[in-house]
Amino acid sequence: MSDAVPVPDETLPVDRVPQPPVSPGHHRAGIALALFGAIAFSGKAIIVKLGYRHGADAITLLALRMLVALPFFALMAWWARRDGLRFRLRGSDRWKVVGLGFSGYYLASFLDFAGLQYITATLERLILYLTPTLVLLIGVALFRRKPAVRQLLALAISYCGVALAFAHDLQVGGDAIALGALLVFLSALSYASYLVGSGEVVARVGAVRLTAYASAVAAGFCLLHFLLARPWHSLLELPPEVYGLSLLNGTLCTVLPVLATMMAVQRLGSALASQIGMVGPVSTIVMSLLILGEPMGPWQVAGTVLVMLGVFVVTRPAR
Repeated sequence: MSDAVPVPDETLPVDRVPQPPVSPGHHRAGIALALFGAIAFSGKAIIVKLGYRHGADAITLLALRMLVALPFFALMAWWARRDGLRFRLRGSDRWKVVGLGFSGYYLASFLDFAGLQYITATLERLILYLTPTLVLLIGVALFRRKPAVRQLLALAISYCGVALAFAHDLQVGGDAIALGALLVFLSALSYASYLVGSGEVVARVGAVRLTAYASAVAAGFCLLHFLLARPWHSLLELPPEVYGLSLLNGTLCTVLPVLATMMAVQRLGSALASQIGMVGPVSTIVMSLLILGEPMGPWQVAGTVLVMLGVFVVTRPAR
């Protein structure tokens, strides 16, 4: 599943948007949870890159990630029903959950993992952070929503930032960088489509249930993809390091940050949680330098600053 910045809901009137608790304890806990979620999500790219160094491929790493995460999301689905109320998906909702699980969790994750074979973790993170801008563009194209001037300015700033980082990496990696950047951009677009299409379903199903159900659907697609592309016993022939990395990826970089981000949004609201979540690109830069030894030039630093500035403007609620 992807790990983009939460997008504030600007479709409801201010008096109908649920307000988070205002106690200092809730606020501090929300900030800590949002920071942890952003940093833990950022570690996913680092772990995937390390998995490639041990000879694993994209679909194998993705299948292992979903195998590890699936029991936890099944537990989330059970926990969401702890109130004892009987809940059943409507027929139309079942197909919507399947579609959302395919686009938001399976397809977005596979394209992301595939793109990481060719580009640095830093460039991958910057492209994924364009997701709020893609949500805005989808709204303009499909729903005829008129963007504000500040949003158009944010779009220009964000994409200039990605262009700077992309141009720097393109000089080093050539055509492979272009392919990897395209795959990750399509991943961000797939997840943006999930965000746009999930609003109506979330209102009926609930965020926790939808996350649990969609992840189960995605796990099925991931395992089917793996079985069609690789012999099943190849999962048993991997280096021990790959299993350890997949365990970390499925728990520390998938399940725990999902829960932490949900809890942060409950305490802070989606707008403030998304602002704090912008520490993600910075943490990716630090980890890629310290763990992967990836080079970092001034153009990448400048691109990171521009992307973060643009996303800050896009995700800031309208007054």
